[in-house]
Amino acid sequence: MELKVFTLPTCPSCPLAKTIASEVASELGILYREINMATQEGLREGLGHNVFATPSFAIGNEVIARGIIVSKDKLKQEIKKKLEQG
Repeated sequence: MELKVFTLPTCPSCPLAKTIASEVASELGILYREINMATQEGLREGLGHNVFATPSFAIGNEVIARGIIVSKDKLKQEIKKKLEQG
């Protein structure tokens, strides 16, 4: 399982989103990846997930939040739910 955070260098909320995601991934022992939508590859991946606002969070291929910061608790809940589902 991988936690993805879609970001842009100009996004004022993205540094906090990256910190939250990194900490949660570390605590739960899952992969974490930042996807910079200012790059061609990042933009392609973001559009493939229908992400048009940053920060956005995805667990695997499912986007759980677009254009908002998710709290650590909410993010943990969503990930634990996914882990239980297998």
